[in-house]
Amino acid sequence: MMTELIKELCGVSGISGREDSVRELILNKISDRCETKVDAMGNIIAYKKGKKPANKTVLFAAHMDEVGFMITSITDEGLLKFTTVGGIDSRYVLGKSVLVGDGKIHGVIGRKAVHMQSQEEKTTPADIDDLYIDIGADKKEDAEKYVSAGDSAVFFNEFCEFGENGSKIKAKALDDRAGCALLVDMILSDELEYDTVFAFTVQEENGCRGAKTAAFAVRPDIAVAVETTTAKDIPSVEIEKQVCQLAKGPVMSIMDFTTVYDKEILKDALDMAKEKNIPVQVKNVVSGGNDSGSLQRSASGAKAVAVSVPCRYLHTPNCMIDKGDIENTRKLLKELVKLLNEERG
Repeated sequence: MMTELIKELCGVSGISGREDSVRELILNKISDRCETKVDAMGNIIAYKKGKKPANKTVLFAAHMDEVGFMITSITDEGLLKFTTVGGIDSRYVLGKSVLVGDGKIHGVIGRKAVHMQSQEEKTTPADIDDLYIDIGADKKEDAEKYVSAGDSAVFFNEFCEFGENGSKIKAKALDDRAGCALLVDMILSDELEYDTVFAFTVQEENGCRGAKTAAFAVRPDIAVAVETTTAKDIPSVEIEKQVCQLAKGPVMSIMDFTTVYDKEILKDALDMAKEKNIPVQVKNVVSGGNDSGSLQRSASGAKAVAVSVPCRYLHTPNCMIDKGDIENTRKLLKELVKLLNEERG
C-alpha cells in the first residue's frame, strides 16, 4: 500500500506555490477520515480523532511542494526560458525530460551541443540562464498556444522499483511526497492512539513559508516535521560525512541550519526506538533545513522534532529511497504519537 501511495503522489506535479494537484489528491484520500480545512496559503490542516483525547497538541507536518522550474519568457524560436524553484544544481538538469504547465506538454532541457562549445564552456557548468526548455515549437507564436510565463515545469521520469527484490524506489519528488504518504497512512490507519493534528504544507522549498501559517493556525506544543534527508552513502564520501545511509532506518536530527531540536524528545525517541527494535539513525552532519524551523519559531513556539527518510540524489529527477526505511519510519511515527502524549508531561 505504501509503495502505491508514494507512486501516486509522485505522479502529480506541484512546485512551490503550484501545489493544487497534490492538495486535491491528498484531500480525496483523507477527507472522509478526518476534519480538514485549507488555509489561505493552501496548506491542508487535518484533525484526526484517535483512540484517546490528546494530552497536548502534537502536529505532524510534511510539505507538498517539489523542486522544479517556472517559465519566465519565450524566445522568438519558441524555446522556453526558465528559473529554478527550490535548490536545483544546474549540472543535473541538462538533457532531462520535463512536463510543462498542466502536465500535458513534454519538453527537454537543452543547451548548445557539446561539439559547438568552447573549451571553457565544456569545463564550466552551465548557468540556468544558458539553458532552455524545448517543447518542439517552431516559433514563439506556436509555443504561446500552450505555455505562458508563470507556468511551472517539473522533472518527468518513470517511477521505478528496483534493486534486490525491488527494495528501492526511484522517482522525482520523493522530497517530500514520501513524507506526505506517511502522514496520509497515519490518517487512514485505525491505530492512531491519540487525537493528532496534521499539516500538509506549501512552499517549503522556497523558504518554509506554509509551515509558518500552519503553526499559527494550530499552535502546537510539539511539531514533528516528516521529511526526506540527503544520504551521501557513496564511495567518494567518508562515513562521518555521509549524513545518513539507506536501509539503516529513519533519521533524527540534532541540529540543522534552521533548528536546534529538542534534546529531551530526541533522547526519549531514541530510547523508545531501541526498546521497540526500530532502527534509527542520528544525522551526523549539520546541514540543510526544513519546516521545523518555521514550526518551532512561529506563534508562541513549539518543541521541534524531525524524522526523515534517507534519500540519495535529493532534488534531482531520480531521488532514491529504501522501502525498509519507509516501513521503519512508519513504525517510529506510530510510536511517537504515544510517546509524545504519554511520557512527556
